[in-house]
Amino acid sequence: MATHGLPAWPWADTETAELPPAEALLLEGMRRWALAARTGTPTLAAMRLPFIAEDAMAALRPLDALMRAVSANGMPGIACPLCPRATPSEAELLLAMALAQRGCRSQALGLLLRYLPPAAAYAAMPEALHLGIALRGAGLLLRNPLRMR
Repeated sequence: MATHGLPAWPWADTETAELPPAEALLLEGMRRWALAARTGTPTLAAMRLPFIAEDAMAALRPLDALMRAVSANGMPGIACPLCPRATPSEAELLLAMALAQRGCRSQALGLLLRYLPPAAAYAAMPEALHLGIALRGAGLLLRNPLRMR
């Protein structure tokens, strides 16, 4: 599936302080997960605090499963939690999660295929959908990437 036709994601190289709340929460969760995975500490426990603060605990398990699937095939460019800007890989993962939450499954799958082989990408899609549902249940909507600009 070709993904080169997707719009440029506006969060690439954006300062983390300027991100909307839902994207900032996911970015912090991804970064905490990656740091915990690199250091060998429990990933769910590492992500817990910001999700408790946003009352989005239901999003922890789907995000953990999605990050495990993505990292099993080589960790994309996930920065440390103190990095001041979003990396292009982080922005692409945020885009995939936003597309999944908005119901654009084929585009979300296309972005996951950048990191995963086809079978793993198809297996990761339910986790991306569950993540979107959990965030929506907490009142956190990711920006619609197809309508920005």
